[in-house]
Amino acid sequence: MKWLLVAVLTAFTIFSALTQSHLLHGSPVNSLCADLIHPANYSCTEHTIQTKDGYILALQRVASLGPRLQSGPPVLLQHGLFMAGDVWFLNSPKESLGFILADHGFDVWVGNVRGTRYSYGHVTLFETDKEFWDWSWEDLAMYDLAEMIQYLYSISNSKIFLVGHSQGTIMSFAALTQPHVAEMVEAAALLSPISYLDHVTAPLVERMVFMHLDQMVVALGLHQINFRSDMLVKLVDSLCEGHMDCTDFLTSITGTNCCFNASRIEYYLDYEPHPSSVKNIRHLFQMIRKGTFAQYDYGYFKNLRTYGLSKPPEFKLSHIPTSLPMWMGYGGTDGLADVTDVEHTLAELPSRPELLYLEDYGHIDFVLGSSAKEDVYKHMIQFFRAKVKSSSW
Repeated sequence: MKWLLVAVLTAFTIFSALTQSHLLHGSPVNSLCADLIHPANYSCTEHTIQTKDGYILALQRVASLGPRLQSGPPVLLQHGLFMAGDVWFLNSPKESLGFILADHGFDVWVGNVRGTRYSYGHVTLFETDKEFWDWSWEDLAMYDLAEMIQYLYSISNSKIFLVGHSQGTIMSFAALTQPHVAEMVEAAALLSPISYLDHVTAPLVERMVFMHLDQMVVALGLHQINFRSDMLVKLVDSLCEGHMDCTDFLTSITGTNCCFNASRIEYYLDYEPHPSSVKNIRHLFQMIRKGTFAQYDYGYFKNLRTYGLSKPPEFKLSHIPTSLPMWMGYGGTDGLADVTDVEHTLAELPSRPELLYLEDYGHIDFVLGSSAKEDVYKHMIQFFRAKVKSSSW
């Protein structure tokens, strides 16, 4: 098994180097507006921002073209790992959170982090440069999300509502520990909230962590994880062969989902998954192994050089302002945002968020579930409406 895994990883490294995009700096790969929003008869405009470390990111602004609604507050949708802003629009307009919020009059903004196919590259780096992929969710929080929030705050001249799913919640928790970010946020709604990961039960994730797959790919010089690669498909096959049942691949990496429409999987795969960095995966695996919500662990000596400490500093959830209203939706069958870890998160927060617990919901149900409009989004919108300062909206 080991020789097969090494062989597949080596082949994937070579394949990945040969198939990386050679687009010019700053040139868009796709347009989310053209792909999904305009065909559904909604207004959509493309925006770009530049992070302090040089990444050029796409934001989309979405509005309903139906009967004119009173202008509502800005809300930023932040996607999870291996996803992009398209995930909020992959179901029908009556089922997708992005469309639903627009129909309720919210000023909807859609975030796309670095490395996704809707983002626009870097001011000096190409996607073929290993430095382009030298980031983890910590950078997505401190640079990408912080810059998106700042941009919306400056455009709207008001505080924003923040919605995150999965990795988008890790980013949100970390960013909101920073006072200059938290002060621009009116309230946060977090779906499948994650800050601690030491009770993950998704079988394929558990196996990859046990095998130290992240360390193997780092040793082989791989910097990007792209599940659209044929070689990575072979890698997954090698993990599943003779060791675990991976016939339901989604379940193996997220846990059981009750309300996900499996008949649409081919359509979803036209858009998902998006690439991410090996460093990002390794950071997440560190969290699973160590049970901490901390910055990236470079090892003893580099930690001393980077942080002045032998261990990476932890993010303190207690630093999130008690005055910041929070709402969380989580499920009983989620293999990534396990109930025990959610309870750990709640114990660390300085105030008690409003909670929605759905016993049969899994990780993907909160963004692609066919019944999420009634089960989840209705409650989230009620929470947001209660927090709006202007009684005229």
